[in-house]
Amino acid sequence: MTLPPLGDYLATLRTATPLVHCMTNYVAMNSTANLLLATGASPAMLHAPEEVAEFAAIASGLSINIGTISSHWADAMLTATATADQHAIPWVLDPVAVGATRYRQMLCAKLLASKPRVIRGNASEILALHGLAGQGRGVDSTAPTEQAINAAIALAKHHGCIVAMTGESDWVTNGTQHYRIHGGHPLMPRVTTLGCGLSALVTAFVAANREAPLEAVAAALGCFAVAGERAGKTAQGPGSFQVALLDALYQLTPNDLTTHAQWEAIHGV
Repeated sequence: MTLPPLGDYLATLRTATPLVHCMTNYVAMNSTANLLLATGASPAMLHAPEEVAEFAAIASGLSINIGTISSHWADAMLTATATADQHAIPWVLDPVAVGATRYRQMLCAKLLASKPRVIRGNASEILALHGLAGQGRGVDSTAPTEQAINAAIALAKHHGCIVAMTGESDWVTNGTQHYRIHGGHPLMPRVTTLGCGLSALVTAFVAANREAPLEAVAAALGCFAVAGERAGKTAQGPGSFQVALLDALYQLTPNDLTTHAQWEAIHGV
């Protein structure tokens, strides 16, 4: 199977400059906005129940992150995702620590009714969301790889969406087609909110490349992996890595992504 050039999806994103409506957690707002800007998308952080429906209807894509959830944010998220579904606007669910509390599980069950285009989480979150695991330890990933892959595939089939499971290597599936993406850097888990920002980046890529959402998700993960590798070459620790990652995303060209992304199609699963 000949893989398409991932750089084409980055080029389309930068031409389209998609407006990404981010309903994310307090910790991630600033870093997520900067990450989107560095890559070529336009971020907007709106949470008020009084305006999310109006704004979700005009955004290019919607990113939902339940990291620091509260009741009024939960209500606003349900309104925004219902609006996105009604207007055929792609939205991405980041089910942060969904296995930690019953409240998070109940909220995600309601959100899933509005048909996310993509679910992006680590292995523990994917397992918990699929109902195969009990309590997750915060946002850390401790799940067995084979079991998590099976859960990701089943979750994608059940909800008719794409599942992007990220970790030391990333797995992207729509239930029948699967890609694995390699790369990144060991410092990435040492910087908080990078996963949150990645979910927003996935939203931007899918919003700009609606005709090929599976490959667009792979491009977002590949973009992050290549930029992470480059940032790690100059970083002295987590602080300088975060700055270097933003610079690497900004400097990354479509040709860089096509040439250096390490990804493969997986068959026979």
